[in-house]
Amino acid sequence: MKNRDRVLLALNGERPDRCPMQVSFTPEFAQRLRQDMALCSGDAEHNPHGGGNPYDLERALDEDLLLTSVGWANSYYGGGQSYTDEWGIGFRRAEYTTKFGTGSYTEITSHPLADDAALSDYVAPDPHRSELYQEPARVVREYKDQYWITGVTVCTIFETAWALRGLDRLLMDLSLNPDVAEAILDIPFHFHLSAAKRLAELGVDMIWTGDDIGAQSSMIMSPEMWRSFLKPRMARFVSEVKAINPQLKVAYHSDGAIWPVVPDLIEIGIDVLNPLQPASMDPAEVKRLYGDKLCFWGSIDEQYTLPFGSPQEVSNEVRKRMETVGKDGGLILGPTHHVQLDTPMENFWAMVDTIREGYQ
Repeated sequence: MKNRDRVLLALNGERPDRCPMQVSFTPEFAQRLRQDMALCSGDAEHNPHGGGNPYDLERALDEDLLLTSVGWANSYYGGGQSYTDEWGIGFRRAEYTTKFGTGSYTEITSHPLADDAALSDYVAPDPHRSELYQEPARVVREYKDQYWITGVTVCTIFETAWALRGLDRLLMDLSLNPDVAEAILDIPFHFHLSAAKRLAELGVDMIWTGDDIGAQSSMIMSPEMWRSFLKPRMARFVSEVKAINPQLKVAYHSDGAIWPVVPDLIEIGIDVLNPLQPASMDPAEVKRLYGDKLCFWGSIDEQYTLPFGSPQEVSNEVRKRMETVGKDGGLILGPTHHVQLDTPMENFWAMVDTIREGYQ
């Protein structure tokens, strides 16, 4: 079975030979995995969001989706100890150590729209630059016959907006300065909408959109505030990309507990919910309540099971997801975040091998 056909069956509510699989990695884990698989590392750029990703690991693992990204999320892996991205957002590298080596994350250090006066003169990056779409066009051209191609525009509205403004400032704006909040939210919204429409025109099979609006046990903002500021923009986003291709699927990402707005996401036409963070939303219960209207992507615990559990615990969790969330299709299996450097290789292979074994 072709990888793309496996995904299509699952998203149409049919059970393929196995659950489709999608796994992304931090650069440091990707290097460990490449060595473990004896793949040549070369000089290919790596970006877990999909921009510039060489795809050798995904294809060697027989993953079913390939991701290609346009938008602010690609800024997370810039070069140097500190840098400023094209949006004017400042970053610095923060190192961490695990028993498997030292890695680094990038943290935001400055916000170009922190001061109100900066808003009137701010010029966002141009989403229509042809160079942004050379890699997505190549991925569609070279890989669409075999793989399900996903155009990534995550951090679509809220996350890029708070990176521009500062999280605390934007949250206060939503309550106290709604006109300012609306103006800032529009900046990433229009950029990522333009990018998603271009990706749809290029022929991707799915657009992956969304923002982290959930914390561990509740939403970052009230459901009413989300409905006021973010839902109308996301509704327009979904409508406009599906107008280009009515067969296009749209996946929505948010970490955390977002129970109150799942019906709203269904209402505006979201097809796939990602990542189903198990410590925040019970995947089986989400499937029970909404499995007739939504498909799901993710669900393997990245907070405990994959990094700190045993290989048997990992395998058991994969089987549990197959038997509940994926028993009648509707599930793309994988971890709820990029695989981190602290993950034991035996746990990683327990996940991948159990998925590839298929339904029992």
